[in-house]
Amino acid sequence: MLARLERTLPVGAGLAYEPKWDGFRCLAFGTDLLSRNKRPLTRYFPEVAAALAPLGDVVLDGELVICRDGRSDFPALLARLHPAASRVAQLAGATPASYVAFDLLAVGDEDLTGTDFVVRRERLAELLAGAPPGIVLTPQTRDPAEAQAWLRAGGGAGIDGVVVKPDGLKYEPGRRAMVKVKLQRTVDCVVAGVRVHPDGGVGSLLLGLYDGETLRHVGVVGSLAKALRASLRQELAPLVQPLAGHPWEQGFGIEGGALGRLKGTAGRWVPGMTQDWLPVEPSRVAEVGYDHVEGLRFRHPARFLRWRPDRDASSCTVEQLT
Repeated sequence: MLARLERTLPVGAGLAYEPKWDGFRCLAFGTDLLSRNKRPLTRYFPEVAAALAPLGDVVLDGELVICRDGRSDFPALLARLHPAASRVAQLAGATPASYVAFDLLAVGDEDLTGTDFVVRRERLAELLAGAPPGIVLTPQTRDPAEAQAWLRAGGGAGIDGVVVKPDGLKYEPGRRAMVKVKLQRTVDCVVAGVRVHPDGGVGSLLLGLYDGETLRHVGVVGSLAKALRASLRQELAPLVQPLAGHPWEQGFGIEGGALGRLKGTAGRWVPGMTQDWLPVEPSRVAEVGYDHVEGLRFRHPARFLRWRPDRDASSCTVEQLT
């Protein structure tokens, strides 16, 4: 079951609020772990499968998370998807994952998907009352003020938002029957390069923030609508400049991570590589929306919100992220 995005927290009777965790969504069929896209995960998280074994023949919905030194560690979770069995075993000991359960779908032959969520939650709490370490019942509140505090907690706490569930909610696979609330985080970035879309418009914006005198490449804006691609081309074409003298003349990088592997993004470039981007005079400032920051980079492509003609490019610094 999925959730539709909203920016404000619904308030009313019969609503339960739960943290939305920053991890891998995972269905547990006994000790068999599957991602939301049915990708097998069991071999990557043997310690979680072992912890689930005492619960017996149950089907759970939840999230795989890793917490180190009191903070969420999503990069460590990504690193767990390793092809070598020896490395998997090593990481299971060094960076063990936990399973945060938030729904109970079946117990033995009893299908609970058609029952009310408030009943499923009670059954889940009973099931996990004596759960082994590594299996956790997600917190829940009916107090909107506490839910707002979860929203403000930020990614370091491992919370990616709040999920809102009515008491009478049935479990409907594939439907966006729940509500997820995420605050809109924004930052003003320098547009210092573009990539061209096959239709001739702007396919993506390369974003920078100043770290002292250095313009760091911190991420991209991608997934631009056709009309916006055309308008950005008209806006930025006069600013395209030669590479010589540009802040990224000697290359740029986003310190690794998942972003550079996403289609349509430019995660790293150095002279000698094919130049699949065009330098732009770093004078225009765009306000963009983002969700997570890892180090000094956006984990996912940012969203273009508006131009900021009132902002000087030199005032756009990495302190906005830190």
